[in-house]
Amino acid sequence: MLDMKFVRENPEIVRQNIRNKFQDAKLPLVDEVLELDIRNRTIKQEVEALRADRNKLSKQIGALMGQGKKEEAEEIKKQVSANADRVTALSEEEKTVEERIRTIMMTIPNIIDPSVPIGKDDSENVEVQKYGEPAVPDFEIPYHTEIMERFNGIDLDSARKVAGNGFYYLMGDIARLHSAVISYARDFMINRGFTYCVPPFMIRSDVVTGVMSFAEMDAMMYKIEGEDLYLIGTSEHSMIGKFIDTVNKEEDLPYTMTSYSPCFRKEKGAHGIEERGVYRIHQFEKQEMIVVCKPEDSKMWYDKLWQNTVDLFRSLDIPVRTLECCSGDLADLKVKSVDVEAWSPRQKKYFEVGSCSNLGDAQARRLKIRVNGPNGKYFAHTLNNTVAAPPRMLIAFLENNLNADGTVNIPKVLQPYMGGMTVIK
Repeated sequence: MLDMKFVRENPEIVRQNIRNKFQDAKLPLVDEVLELDIRNRTIKQEVEALRADRNKLSKQIGALMGQGKKEEAEEIKKQVSANADRVTALSEEEKTVEERIRTIMMTIPNIIDPSVPIGKDDSENVEVQKYGEPAVPDFEIPYHTEIMERFNGIDLDSARKVAGNGFYYLMGDIARLHSAVISYARDFMINRGFTYCVPPFMIRSDVVTGVMSFAEMDAMMYKIEGEDLYLIGTSEHSMIGKFIDTVNKEEDLPYTMTSYSPCFRKEKGAHGIEERGVYRIHQFEKQEMIVVCKPEDSKMWYDKLWQNTVDLFRSLDIPVRTLECCSGDLADLKVKSVDVEAWSPRQKKYFEVGSCSNLGDAQARRLKIRVNGPNGKYFAHTLNNTVAAPPRMLIAFLENNLNADGTVNIPKVLQPYMGGMTVIK
């Protein structure tokens, strides 16, 4: 969420940013919020003047009553009463105006970083760098669920009967591999200095609206009926929410945390062959990382976060690339974002396995995450990134470590988490 003062002083920057994100339908909101801002300040000035006038008139009433001039005092009392009615009416209008201002300000997108490429959608994202050599073996690689089924490692039919489409049972060595990847990712991040955390898996509505846009909320979140609670779509929501309405000491920053959680998503609009199996599902587990830092440090942390994911995948012998998200592919709160994509030998292309985002002070402004510095209070910057999100990560793992005889190699770093196993047979 932008600062109203910034919008007031830089309306054309805000408009151009909306155009850069190809959200021209939101352009009228800028004029509307500027008009509401003027009205809001006018109301406050009038209320302040009326209250000052009331104090002045109250003194006059006391003086007149002391002089026995009751009739004159009564006339002034009528004016005081009229002023009070006016203040009440203005206060009600003020609430309505401020609520509309807040709604608009939560709809206007955050200002993107100047380095973000301009493009309409993810088809115009820009490759930054490749890590590792993508290879295609001389044998056919089956679809990932077929690989899992050969190990009796997945049951989609039973899950469909129990919970519907978009769910799964993982079993045996595949289930163990799933847990091993999560445990390895956890320790990987702990070894890089991040504090491990298991957060609440449900959050209240004020946290939901603090961490994401309305559009994301509608597309992702499951609401608990009859409760002010939502199932988290990623532990980032709960982790950033941990700092809601806090004033933090500058010397305590940055907060660097890595968290485990299940994740629940509606996944509206999922379709196509790659949406089958466990590529896009309603429930999965994830290791996440978040940072709360000073504004001047957020660019440095942004580069560190996506590099962590690259390093993790390379340690598992999985080639990856980084992809700079263009303006039209950025969620409204994001300043800058990069996707990490893993190589799929079966598809002969890369696919997304993680996303790193710098949100500037947008979430902090919504959630009132403040920092007490030498020159007063200011809003922190927040960042998040995926460490590993199986079972999607398992697709990349199985395809890149599959052998011609159907066995799957276990990289050295993962072997301790698999009981010393070097290959899945």
